[in-house]
Amino acid sequence: MRFSGPAPLAATVIAAALLTGCGAASSPAAIRASVTKTGPQPSSSLSTSSVTSAPASPKPSGPPIALPVAPGAGALPQTRTFPSTHSAAFRDAMQDLWLAVTTGNARLAIPAFFPRAAYQKLKAIYDSTADWDDRLWYDFTLDVGAAHRVVDPDARLVRVTVAGYDAAWVYPGICDNSIGYWHVSGARVVYREHGQERSFGIASLISWRGVWYVVHFGAVLRSVVTGIVDQPAAGPGVPGPAGGC
Repeated sequence: MRFSGPAPLAATVIAAALLTGCGAASSPAAIRASVTKTGPQPSSSLSTSSVTSAPASPKPSGPPIALPVAPGAGALPQTRTFPSTHSAAFRDAMQDLWLAVTTGNARLAIPAFFPRAAYQKLKAIYDSTADWDDRLWYDFTLDVGAAHRVVDPDARLVRVTVAGYDAAWVYPGICDNSIGYWHVSGARVVYREHGQERSFGIASLISWRGVWYVVHFGAVLRSVVTGIVDQPAAGPGVPGPAGGC
């Protein structure tokens, strides 16, 4: 599948992975994936979302409600639009992820998670639906639970930082994918807790129709089935590293 997209940066990287950035492993051997960086040249070294903490206000009396991100987008064809971290879709996705972490309810982050319908189109594997249900989503619920145990429920989201210059377009045929997409590793979720700035990572974001979605939260690979918090740190931490698919 060919897409029209932003002008290439004429930089090609070779990434090694034991598992696809968003799919099942095809073999235990390391995969050498050719990934072309074709994203727009960033105006600054980091792309920081406009998700910011708001002044303290009374908590709503009703149950927490997730914000819509891109309703129905998973059923539509992919595009090569580079995802913005300054869009309403990204802000709402990160707010939903934060809501899931602070409540411990992973289902509140469904709008922020890579859509099942898109995954069914994306993966050239047997029973991609079961892989989404039993591996991607299940691992995500474990990671949300792990993050919930680390973050105080009253902590406040400050910003989400994405290393946009590390984003790469992953071509069809790589990592068992039948459709291309943008990928970036190691975004940082920065929050304030008890007066101190802290952070943790998002292991992997991938795009569908110009929107970033979480596909791996705590880790891409895990040796045991357990929840993982990606590189928790005092302070904002460092986004990245680049690579993966």
